[in-house]
Amino acid sequence: MKSSIRLATLLVAFSTTTLAAGKPPAAPIPRATPESVGLSSARLQRLDERMEASIRDGHAAGGVVVIARHGRLAYEKAYGESDIGSHQPMRTDQYFRLYSMTKPITAVALLTLLEQGKFQLTDPLAKYVPEFRDVKVYAGEDADGKPIYAAPERPITIEDVFRHTAGFVYGVFGNTGVDKAYRAAEIDYDHPASLADMTQRIAKMPLVANPGTKWVYSFSADVQAYLVEHFSGMPFDAYVRKAILEPLGMHDTVFGVPEERAARFATLYSPNPQGGIVPTPNGANYAHFTNRPFGGVSLSGTPEDYLRFAQMLLDGGTFDGQRILSRKTVELMSADHLGSVATRWPGYGFGLGVGVLKDPAAYGQLGSAGQYGWSGYATTTVIIDPKESLVAMYFEQVLPEDYALLADWTNLVYQAIAD
Repeated sequence: MKSSIRLATLLVAFSTTTLAAGKPPAAPIPRATPESVGLSSARLQRLDERMEASIRDGHAAGGVVVIARHGRLAYEKAYGESDIGSHQPMRTDQYFRLYSMTKPITAVALLTLLEQGKFQLTDPLAKYVPEFRDVKVYAGEDADGKPIYAAPERPITIEDVFRHTAGFVYGVFGNTGVDKAYRAAEIDYDHPASLADMTQRIAKMPLVANPGTKWVYSFSADVQAYLVEHFSGMPFDAYVRKAILEPLGMHDTVFGVPEERAARFATLYSPNPQGGIVPTPNGANYAHFTNRPFGGVSLSGTPEDYLRFAQMLLDGGTFDGQRILSRKTVELMSADHLGSVATRWPGYGFGLGVGVLKDPAAYGQLGSAGQYGWSGYATTTVIIDPKESLVAMYFEQVLPEDYALLADWTNLVYQAIAD
């Protein structure tokens, strides 16, 4: 497979160089007034007030809100500054580090290969990555404090890898023996040299639970990305460009922080212990994803570019005449695949690479059963709501994720629906 990946890299590099001089411009997204798509301009002012208060109170430098309904962009507004030090105003075409909003794109890339008959969701992961054949489940510690391992009750399936039920972890959200093992093995986004390296390291780790029994947020999307390479014979980033970004006209979506586009990025901030926010040292090293792409994080882009991707999903897998997925595949992707297995949020399930709202009342926010999407560590988020024919997105660059702001933002988007 390595030789085919090298050949594919050369071919993609050649085609990219050839087109760089004049990529066809992406067709503009149709625009509309809020009222023409059933939104209230007066109620959207409440959204403005909340965003402006966050900036005024020193919780954010600036942000961008995008709301599309019935396939038309009805609300797009930039707030505050992209860089506090230089007082650069935030722009609607600013570049943002997407962090975990990379995950839905990774999932779509792997689903295009499902549609090509490369695998089944019920296939054991070890069928394609044999190193997972002998994986064990962490079962606690004995009287001497030594870990106890047991054989899994069933193999990890590819569906488990999509829905975070494989038994993998991130190693930073808990302190179990498995979390400690991940940290000791330097399984993170700094040390592994490639997706293959990360996947091989994960295969040597114990599972935190039997496959299919527990939802644990994890490096699953990176294993998905490795499977993209396995099934396509191409580097992950090259396949994403070929299968998703180029067909959708997402010319402003990139991996990492390419030097030639760095000036268009909003500055990344973190909370200051003395109050307010300060620039995150070295931009949290996000630039190293430019040449080291991963499936769980690594993409960057503009709000309008991500809208093209989200609208494609809302429209059943097609956008601007380009079909990325079948309508039935999108339906499967956006269905809850957890059943009785709970996430950390009541009323919230998980599909194939996206979170799925099952019960707005149990979740405690305005919304629709069946809406789906995901958010990113630097406070970015997308909601795709088939019942309301709605895509809503918010982008800023403050980490860790401001859950309180996003909760308010979600309610303020939905309260603006007038009919």
